[in-house]
Amino acid sequence: MELEHFNLSLRSGPARRSSELFRIGHLGDFNDLMLLGTLAGVEMGLGLAGVPVQKEGVQAAMEYLASAAAAPARKVA
Repeated sequence: MELEHFNLSLRSGPARRSSELFRIGHLGDFNDLMLLGTLAGVEMGLGLAGVPVQKEGVQAAMEYLASAAAAPARKVA
């Protein structure tokens, strides 16, 4: 269903934890805005599949990424 609506395919993660994890695959470059779009698609896809989702992940990611971007750059020793 998520593939039809969002061009997104959700699959389970590693076999030993397949009921707890899933993977987000990407090819090449992946930036903050792409991550937010991916997380939104995951939330919508899980909702369409009937999986209970609190729909707070995208907002939390936005707040984290914004605070990280506003933080002063650290010098590497």
